[in-house]
Amino acid sequence: MEKFRTLLATFLVLTIIENAILSNAEDPNILKDFLVPPSLNPENITRQYFTYTGFRPLRKANLTGKTTALVTKVTLKEFPALEGQGVSVSAIIYPPSGMNLPHLHPRASELLVVLLGTLEVGFVDTTNKLFMRTLQPSDMFIFPKGLIHFQVNTRFDSPAYALGVFGSANSGTVSLPGTIFGSGISPEILANGFNVDQETISKLIEANKK
Repeated sequence: MEKFRTLLATFLVLTIIENAILSNAEDPNILKDFLVPPSLNPENITRQYFTYTGFRPLRKANLTGKTTALVTKVTLKEFPALEGQGVSVSAIIYPPSGMNLPHLHPRASELLVVLLGTLEVGFVDTTNKLFMRTLQPSDMFIFPKGLIHFQVNTRFDSPAYALGVFGSANSGTVSLPGTIFGSGISPEILANGFNVDQETISKLIEANKK
């Protein structure tokens, strides 16, 4: 009987730990139809609250001189109605031969939908295996949560357009170049980590500031 009680207690503890981990693995469920910021009166909410028009200016986006993608991300910060809904989106415009530099999203997977143009996309898994694919308009590609990924416009004469859909209202973005060379990590530490001299690291840090 004592052994059974010990096993039962262990099972209950493991169950509690598992539920705690799972509850933090994605946006929490809500117990209402939708959430409203404390500053707003739910009685005054109209259809306008559920509408976002911030992508409209992108139709006139200027890509002159651009080499990296223009990413316009809409999370619950920009669109409060997303809170609790477990979804957010980004509109991505790639200049000719432009790219969305290697990055990751710690809190969500990303489903990329190509709207116009041709993109070469890829991600690296935890075994350091690279998965790449060239996408055409209407193609979709999934980037698993937390894995490093990138996109490149393979056309040098025209832009490409895509929509990124995330499984979180606030997926977060960690840019590898910006995080590594722009966060203040000591050049000595980076030089040791990349097995290069500090002068090279200093140049990369300066280049990242531009």
